[in-house]
Amino acid sequence: MQFLGLFGVYTEAYKIIFSWRKMLGQITFVLIAPLSFIFLAHMEVSHLKFRKIVRNECKLYNAQDGSPQYHKIKKTLSSEEKYLWLFKFACFTFLLIFSLLSTSAVVYTVTCIYTGREVTFRKVMSTLPKVWKTLMVTFFCISLIKVIYNLIAVLTTKKSKALIKGKLSVAAAIFFKLNLSLVVIQIAFQLLVVHGTSRMVDRVACGLLCLLLLFKLILFGLVIQKVIYSVCKSFHQENIDRSSHSDHLEVSLGE
Repeated sequence: MQFLGLFGVYTEAYKIIFSWRKMLGQITFVLIAPLSFIFLAHMEVSHLKFRKIVRNECKLYNAQDGSPQYHKIKKTLSSEEKYLWLFKFACFTFLLIFSLLSTSAVVYTVTCIYTGREVTFRKVMSTLPKVWKTLMVTFFCISLIKVIYNLIAVLTTKKSKALIKGKLSVAAAIFFKLNLSLVVIQIAFQLLVVHGTSRMVDRVACGLLCLLLLFKLILFGLVIQKVIYSVCKSFHQENIDRSSHSDHLEVSLGE
């Protein structure tokens, strides 16, 4: 495994996803799909609320200062701005929660696969509370993209640099492609759905397609992250044992 290159890492990740599609499919349905939906829905709803705020700001500008209409619009505008920030905070909270759980679930599953331990969906879900408190503290100030593709932490910490030595170019290439794919999906969703001018049915279809692509990308990103970690461990003649699950979470979080 230590000799796997870029193509080999991709192939290994695809093999894991295909061979364990039922297990990973359950994780995707319960954790990754909601994460993807919230991520895309946040862009759409925020855009609609922001447009409404802009319209009310224009009305406020044209209203006579001090008039009943002026005060009414100002009050409405203040409420809408407050609701927008509350909505963003709620979305960030749920994104954080599902990101934590998705990362831990996939890392644990692939670790069990590599170590030959029995793994079931119920067992995976039962391990999540054990790492919940630690991950919440660590992840609190980390952005969504770093949560999903925390390979960047592997490139920016001392422990990670030592581990990734010899496979830096492979990890960097994969990280770049994953993030490029994420950006493409975001742009497509914004152009075709958020700012789209086509029929509603077409916008809904485009939104569902983006949702499908996004949760597949997130799953692939999390699996391939664990594959790279295992390749690096093998490259340095280190064993993938029970402790590698917690070690990988630490590396992923940049500790």
